[in-house]
Amino acid sequence: MTETSKPVRTRIAPSPTGEPHIGNLYVALINWAFARQQGGQFLVRIEDTDRARFVEGAEQMFLRAIEWLGLDYDEGPDKGGPVGPYRQSERADLYLKHADQLIASGRAYRCFCTPERLKDIRDERQKGGEATGYDRRCRAIDPDEAARRASCGEPHTVRLAVPLDGETAFTDGLRGPVVFENARIDDQVLLKSDGLPTYHLANVVDDHLMGITHVIRAEEWITSTPKHVLLYAAFGWDPPLFYHMPLIRNPDRSKLSKRKNPTNVLWYREQGYLAEAVVNFLGMLGHSMPDGREIFSREEFMREFSWDRATTTGPVFDTEKFEWLSGMWIRRLSIENLAARLTDEGFMPAELTEKYDEADVRKIVSLVQERLRRLGEFADSTAFFISPLPYDSQDLVPTKGKKKTPIKTAAETRAALEQLRSRLAKAEPWKAETLEAACRALAETIGWKAGDLFMSLRVAITCRKISTPLFETMEILGKRECLERLDEALVKAEALL
Repeated sequence: MTETSKPVRTRIAPSPTGEPHIGNLYVALINWAFARQQGGQFLVRIEDTDRARFVEGAEQMFLRAIEWLGLDYDEGPDKGGPVGPYRQSERADLYLKHADQLIASGRAYRCFCTPERLKDIRDERQKGGEATGYDRRCRAIDPDEAARRASCGEPHTVRLAVPLDGETAFTDGLRGPVVFENARIDDQVLLKSDGLPTYHLANVVDDHLMGITHVIRAEEWITSTPKHVLLYAAFGWDPPLFYHMPLIRNPDRSKLSKRKNPTNVLWYREQGYLAEAVVNFLGMLGHSMPDGREIFSREEFMREFSWDRATTTGPVFDTEKFEWLSGMWIRRLSIENLAARLTDEGFMPAELTEKYDEADVRKIVSLVQERLRRLGEFADSTAFFISPLPYDSQDLVPTKGKKKTPIKTAAETRAALEQLRSRLAKAEPWKAETLEAACRALAETIGWKAGDLFMSLRVAITCRKISTPLFETMEILGKRECLERLDEALVKAEALL
């Protein structure tokens, strides 16, 4: 329980107009955490009255995204509940009934202005540098005359009759008192000419009938809130408590958009980021933990969430920070769990499991784990375990510095590889410790630094300059395959002479 005596009920109300935006899931996380912390309920409502922008399948994508992040909800379009239906397109009669109530009480009126006239008003006011709101022409029509015209089938909308003077105020739980001059509030359309509600009417009616106690949403809705407050007053209802979360920003402080950063939550799943990492990162945006820690679970965030530690400053979507955090969550997994996640989420290459038994696959997973930032990197990081990859013969020659200056000649490199091949052919048992000891001994014998020799051997075996730990990798690949790869490297080195 909080400032209200009612059990806490929050909601997330996406519009199915596209992909599930990460900013929407950020707000969903706050709604979920607060409701769960307070022992209340968290609802999902689909606001699908904007049929012109409706995208088939968008609702399902959002529900998949919220399920992936583990934000379980108590009521929704796929679960039902006592105050359904939970799609606004299925609640049209409710909005018509409530619009009629507002008209009957004089708090709303019918507007017969055509789209062409409204455009002319906007254009004229823009030229004069004025606010582009409606000029309230139809507000002067006698209500009986308006009812007669409507009954004759004349197209019309229903508008909110905003008080012409005074102020409308509300208290934002994050920002304190917010006051708007009524003269600056437009007579907002509540019911469109097709009989469907606008966001404003449907939002208020649904939040009231669904018992929402705390409206937690993005700050872009602050300017709409006075209209909602006026609607609550017009119906004689107590408004909920309002909290407007700051918008997520790009590093340049612009609003987060897919032009600069991926914003589809499901994209992060497809790339192999862990849901735990996404939730953790979203929980860091606009909120801090009491002990300052940066790595925390969904449940830990829920327990520690406090409005006192929420900020109104737009948090930055720091990609580097997110990548770091994602890697940290991968390293938190046990090898068994990581292998299972790779398999279950489709990131385990079939060729790898066909070539190696379960024990060796887990060894490979353990070698790669420290380098992964997302599961989607696993296949590329382990491709050389499946078969040799193409590489530049020149990479076999040890170099130093940013300019990659050769520190050995091609002839010296080939001779060293030849001796490596000979010594490794005699290595027994084929274990990482034995192999490393043999290679270090050879480096000392031929007067090479061990690191330089290992560099050439790494390229010959893994086909890369940076890879998993060399000798553990060689142990998994096996003696025969490693010697075959050294034979191929000798041919490449010969071509450099």
